[in-house]
Amino acid sequence: MTFAQFLSILRARKWAALVVFAVVVASTVAVSLLLPKQYQGTASVVIDIKPDPVSATMFPGLTTPGFMATQVDILLSDRVAQRVIRDLKLMDNAAIREQWQTETQGEGTFEQYLIQFLHSFLDVKPSLQSNVISIDYKSPSPQFAAGLANAFAQAYIATTLELRADPAKQFNSFFQAQTKEARESLERSQQRLSAFQQDKGIIVTNERLDVEAARLAELSSQLTQSQGISAESSSRQAQARGDQSDRLQEVLNNPLISGLKADLTRNEAKLQELSQRLGDKHPQVVEARANIAELRSKIDLETRRVTSGVAVSNNINKAREGQVSAALNAQRTKMLEMKAVLDEGLVLQREVENAQRVYDNLVARMNQSALEAQNTQSYASVLTVAQPPTKHSSPKILLNTLLAVFLGGLLAVGVALLMEMSDRRVRNPEDAVAALGLPVLGSLPAPNAKRFNPARPVGLGLASQQRAVSLPAPGYQTGV
Repeated sequence: MTFAQFLSILRARKWAALVVFAVVVASTVAVSLLLPKQYQGTASVVIDIKPDPVSATMFPGLTTPGFMATQVDILLSDRVAQRVIRDLKLMDNAAIREQWQTETQGEGTFEQYLIQFLHSFLDVKPSLQSNVISIDYKSPSPQFAAGLANAFAQAYIATTLELRADPAKQFNSFFQAQTKEARESLERSQQRLSAFQQDKGIIVTNERLDVEAARLAELSSQLTQSQGISAESSSRQAQARGDQSDRLQEVLNNPLISGLKADLTRNEAKLQELSQRLGDKHPQVVEARANIAELRSKIDLETRRVTSGVAVSNNINKAREGQVSAALNAQRTKMLEMKAVLDEGLVLQREVENAQRVYDNLVARMNQSALEAQNTQSYASVLTVAQPPTKHSSPKILLNTLLAVFLGGLLAVGVALLMEMSDRRVRNPEDAVAALGLPVLGSLPAPNAKRFNPARPVGLGLASQQRAVSLPAPGYQTGV
C-alpha cells in the first residue's frame, strides 16, 4: 500500500475514523473527570552504611547486591503493615470495619483485610544510584496519604530494629545459660585443683621443681667429690696395709714419728761408735741396742696407729659416699614423684585456665549481645517526611487526554483499515491497476464533481497485448 492509497482510504472512511477517535477521547476525558481524586503522600528513608557501634564491624548484608531488594521486601511485608495497623489503631476504625463487612461478608480476618487494603495503595521504589527508598501511598485524603507514608517509614525503621534486636535477645538468653554452665564448670575445676594441692601439700608451680632440681644437681656434685675422696682414701689404706706404710703422707708428717726416727738415728750412730770402741759385749753397747729396739718398737706402734687412722678415714669417706649416694637416689625419686604430681597438677591447672578462658569469652559475648539487644539505632533513618499534598496525583487529565489522543488515533486508523479490508473499493488508478492488472488509459472527473481542472493531464497509455476498461469508482469516471 502506497501513502497515496493510505490517504485515499482515510478520506473515504473519515467519518468512521472521526467517530472512533472522538468516542475514545471523550470517554477517556469523562472517565478521568469522574474518577475520584487520589492524593499521593511520599516519604523516603536512607540506608546509612556505617560500622556497628557495638561490635565495630560493618553490617554483613550491606555489601551484598540484594540488600536494597531485601529492604523493599521488608517494607512490603505483612510485619510492617501489622505494625502500621497497631500504631494507627486501624483495628478500632468503625468505618473500615464496616467496609470489610460489606465487601467480604465477614470472611477472613479483619487484620488480613487491612493488610491487603494498605498494600493495594502502597508503592515502594528504591533508588538505582543511591541507598534511598521512596515510600508512596495514595488515598482520597491528603492527610491520610501523608500519614500512611510516614507510618510505613516509621514502622519499617522499627521493624529493622526488631529484626536486629530480637536475635540479639535470643543470643543473650543463650549466652546467659552457657555462661552459667561455664561458671559452674570453672568452679568445679578450681575445686578439683584446690583439693589436689591440699592433698599433695604442694603448690603447682615450676619454682618448686627448680629448687629440687638444683638440690639434685648439688647432691650429684657432692657424690662426685665423695667418690674421689673415697677412692683416694682407699688407695692410702691399701698402701698402709702393705710394706710401704712408712711412706704414707700421714706417717711422714707425724711429728712424733719424725722425733722417734731422729732418736733412732742418733742411737744407731752411738751404738756403732760404742761397738767399735768398747765391743759388742759391753754393757753400754747392750743398753744402746735395747734403746734402739725400744725406739723401733715405738715407731712401729705409732706407725700402726697412724695407718689405722687412715683406715678409719677411709671408712668415714665410704660411709659419706654411701650417704650422699642414698640422698641422691632419694632426691631423684622425689623429683620423679614431684614431676608426676606436677604433670597431674598442670593438667588440672590447664583445665582451670581453659574453663576461665571459655567463661571470659562467653561473658564478653553475653555483654555484647545484651548491648545489641538494647540498641536503639537503626541503619535506616527517615530522610523525607511526607506532607499532605496540595494537588492530586491521579487522575492525570492532561496525560490521559494525550494518551487518549494517541490511542484514539491509532484505533481510528485501525478501524478505517479494517473497514476497507472488509469492503475493498477502487479509489484511484493505482487500485485499478493492482486489481485488474491492466494499464489505465485515462481518467475523467465524476459528473458530480464540483470543479473541473482543465490543466489536469489526461492519462494515456497503450496495452501491449490488449485493451481494457478500468472498474468504475466513486468520484471518477474512466474512459478508453
